[in-house]
Amino acid sequence: MTLTEIAVLLSVNLALIVGMMVALWLVAMKVRDVSFIDGVWPLAMLFLALVTWPRTDGDPGRKWLLLGIVTLWAVRLAWHLLRRWRANGADARYVAILKERANKGWSFGKTALLIVFLPQAVLAWLTSLPVQLGQVTATPPLGAIAIVGAVLALTGLVFETVGDAQLSAFRKDPATRGTVLDTGLWRYTRHPNYFGDACVWWGLWLIAAESGAVGLWSIAGPLFLTFTLTRWSGIGITEKAIHQSRPGYAAYVARTSAFIPWPPKRS
Repeated sequence: MTLTEIAVLLSVNLALIVGMMVALWLVAMKVRDVSFIDGVWPLAMLFLALVTWPRTDGDPGRKWLLLGIVTLWAVRLAWHLLRRWRANGADARYVAILKERANKGWSFGKTALLIVFLPQAVLAWLTSLPVQLGQVTATPPLGAIAIVGAVLALTGLVFETVGDAQLSAFRKDPATRGTVLDTGLWRYTRHPNYFGDACVWWGLWLIAAESGAVGLWSIAGPLFLTFTLTRWSGIGITEKAIHQSRPGYAAYVARTSAFIPWPPKRS
C-alpha cells in the first residue's frame, strides 16, 4: 500500500470508530450511564482490527496472529469489565465527571459525548495502531521478532487475567473487607492488570514492527497506552480513591512496585 492508501485506511477507520461511539452514546442517553464504556474499549480495538482485515494485503500469518491475540485480549477484558459494570452499577469516576460538568451547566448528553465517547474513539484508534498498521505490509513473513512479540502478548494476557481473578476473589471474601490485597501477583506490583495490558500491546507492536517501517510507526499505540496507565488516567486516579477507603494502602504503596513486578521492599 502507498502512504496515501494507508492514510485513507486510517482515516476511514477513525470515522468508523467515531460512528460506533456515537451509537453507544445514544445507548448511554437511554440508560443514563456511561460506565459501560470501559467494557466497550477493548471491543472497539477488536473492531478496528476486523475492519482493517479485508482492506489490506499484509502477510496472512501476521494478520492472523494479530487478530487472534487481540480477539483473546478484547473478549476476555470486555467480559470482565461489562460483568463488573452490571454487578456494581455506575462507576464513581464517571459519576464525578458528570457531576462536575453538571455544576458548570453541561447536560448529561453533552458531557457523555464530548468528554467520554468521542475521546474514547480517538484513543482507541491511536492505541490500536499495531493491529491496523501491522496488517498492511506483505513482507517479510513471520519471524523471530513476531514470535517474541506473541510470547510477550500472551504472557501479558495471562498476567492480567490472573491478577483480575485474584482481585475478584479478594473482593468477594467478607473477611478481607477494608484490607489491602498484597498476595499473589499483587505482592509484586500494585497493578498487575495494567502491567499485563501494557505487555499485550507491546507484544502486538513487536509483531507489527517486524513488517517494516509502517509497523514500526505504530509504536505510538503502546507508548500512549503505557503513558495512560502509568501517568494519566490509570494508576493516579485508581490509587487516589483507594487511599481514601483503605488506611493500610499507604504502607502497601511504600513497599510495592507501582507497575513493573518487583520483590517488595523490606520494612
